[in-house]
Amino acid sequence: MQVLMKSNKSVSAYLFDSFNRLFMVVMILITLYPLYYVLAASFSNSTFLLSHTGLLLWPEGITASAYRLVFQNPNIMNGYLNTILIVAGGTMLNLILTCMGAYVLSRKRIAWTKPVMLYIVFTMFFSGGLIPTYLLVNNWLHLGNSLLALIIPGAVSTMNLIIMRTSFASIPESLVESAKIDGANDFYILAKIIVPLSMPVIAVMVLFYGVQHWNSWFSAMIYLQDRSLFPLQLVLREILIQNSTEYLMSDASSGDIESVSESIKYATIIVATLPIVVVYPFLQKYFVKGVMIGSIKE
Repeated sequence: MQVLMKSNKSVSAYLFDSFNRLFMVVMILITLYPLYYVLAASFSNSTFLLSHTGLLLWPEGITASAYRLVFQNPNIMNGYLNTILIVAGGTMLNLILTCMGAYVLSRKRIAWTKPVMLYIVFTMFFSGGLIPTYLLVNNWLHLGNSLLALIIPGAVSTMNLIIMRTSFASIPESLVESAKIDGANDFYILAKIIVPLSMPVIAVMVLFYGVQHWNSWFSAMIYLQDRSLFPLQLVLREILIQNSTEYLMSDASSGDIESVSESIKYATIIVATLPIVVVYPFLQKYFVKGVMIGSIKE
């Protein structure tokens, strides 16, 4: 009887595990197919692509003309450069200010930290709105039509500040006190003790802020008028939403225009997405650990 029950339990567990594996495989295929479709379409001839129906399992009329036109076009390359500057400079400023703010708010010996924290949390639920923000950035700070308008207004994320503050607060106060006894100031303690012990959450902040800057286009659409300052995502929006690919193919022959007018949209998506896809695996190992460290309640 015990053998039969054990056998039945094993069969049910096997069926359950098999169903889970099958379900996960199906979900992975459903998730990855849109990415594969964009990749296959980017290498397809637009004439064949538009006439194709059903699932796209292989590029239709394989050609790399779309990528050639994308990389030859100065708008795409200039957008790439602007985006890299925004991501690099913005993420660095975000990390510096977030680390400094989180360090101050995480120290128990500093007065008025709780009222200040309540004031900061208040901004998560209430804001001045789009028009006051635009007037502040454009008329008062005079940052209109500059890349600084895309970096400075969002220099600190409230949620990221809370996560990093909680992570810093989990570091024993005795380490800070012993460093102060040895003559270290707060900047030295933050740079040499707190930050090295918080690298997982720092890596998560790099990912959060970096992806935020990389995908941002709305602020650029509002504050920028000079096309030479457009980030890559704003150029991509013009191609996909406004369906304007003519300026990308100004130097192309009529045959090239006919063959890439549709696939150039997919090629631009691949070019705009690839850097994040490449960087993410290197930060993934810190992701879960960093978020869990930042989620521990004091």
